[in-house]
Amino acid sequence: MANKLSTEAYKGTRDFYPQEMAVQRYIFDTWAKTAESFGFERYDASLLEPAELYRSKTSEEIVNEQTYTFTDRGDREVTLRPEMTPTVARMVAGKRRDLTFPVRWYSIPNLFRYERPQRGRLREHWQLNCDMFGADTYVADIEMIALASKVLTSFGASPDMFQIRINDRAWLNKIFKDEGFTSEQGAAMLALLDRKEKITNFSEEAEKIAGKKFTLPESFEVQSHLAQVVTGLAELGITNVVFSPSTVRGFTYYTGVIFEIFDTSKANNRSLLGGGRYDNLTALFGGDAITGIGFGMGDVTMKDFLETHKLIPKNISVTAPTLAIIPMQESFFLDGQKIAEQFRNEGISTFVDISDRKIGKKLATASEAGSAYVLVVGEDEIVSQKFTLKKLATKSEKTGTITELANSLL
Repeated sequence: MANKLSTEAYKGTRDFYPQEMAVQRYIFDTWAKTAESFGFERYDASLLEPAELYRSKTSEEIVNEQTYTFTDRGDREVTLRPEMTPTVARMVAGKRRDLTFPVRWYSIPNLFRYERPQRGRLREHWQLNCDMFGADTYVADIEMIALASKVLTSFGASPDMFQIRINDRAWLNKIFKDEGFTSEQGAAMLALLDRKEKITNFSEEAEKIAGKKFTLPESFEVQSHLAQVVTGLAELGITNVVFSPSTVRGFTYYTGVIFEIFDTSKANNRSLLGGGRYDNLTALFGGDAITGIGFGMGDVTMKDFLETHKLIPKNISVTAPTLAIIPMQESFFLDGQKIAEQFRNEGISTFVDISDRKIGKKLATASEAGSAYVLVVGEDEIVSQKFTLKKLATKSEKTGTITELANSLL
């Protein structure tokens, strides 16, 4: 006898039963509504990309250790996308002559990384990606960080629940240049800074790379680009911003302002989202570079944040039809379907209970499912074409034809 197949999902992925899907939809809907409130337009793309797309500008760790890459039947090397920024840069570069800049685009793609599943990290997740192309002004940096902040407050978060950490890759690169670092030393130092919170011997490792003692300045120039961004955010009322010289982001394509937002709760003290400016990425596809800035936030970390701060509304329910049609017996099942179709044609979501449960159980099931109304179908109703619509919340009833009852629900 063959072994039974497992009912477990593939390691690092999730099944979404209706209740989990309801929370996921709430997150996605809030993301979309917030992005669109800033004038961002939604886009999407295939989850398959040529593997070479990620070798040029994505972090080596992701490319070498974390991608799902395979050779297809046409002998092409293909990768399940681990992030969205290279894809959107490709799309913008491909249509650059048809677009009016700046463009503001957002997407909620599913992404894949082969890494060890842990809190906040899975092998498959969905992510809010927001990007702006063709805006050179520092005000674009301010707008993007303001949008990232708004994403959290749109769920009911208060500013004290999270901290915005900000830095500037251009500033870091200038420091490395002034120190006489080679490009290899600079890249190694960035990689070390990205791991600073996870290691205890940072100073020793930094000295090995630099060949001398090396410490980063604890402040930035008052007249710098970064200062303009921080001041502008304060003028918008966003004051939970701190300068963080060790915040570098892992991707190699960042060129300017970079930022991460951290949960301030000790129960979930981790990065929630991150992003920054990447002004050279579209040049990979030919032509002059189009400046860009963006951020990404995963659904796993978003849910962890909401659960930590008890921000998931209690009234979130699974998708429920407005009306439940309850036939008295099996001989009326088809009649129930005909009646349901008339309500659906009027734009009212309706389902028919074709189970063999008793009427009382069917009514209880409709209520538990979240339906607002029920309509029982029996012989008297079929003959008279008069039906009684019952509102479950108040137990109030209304009798009439299907047309009359449908109109009362519109």
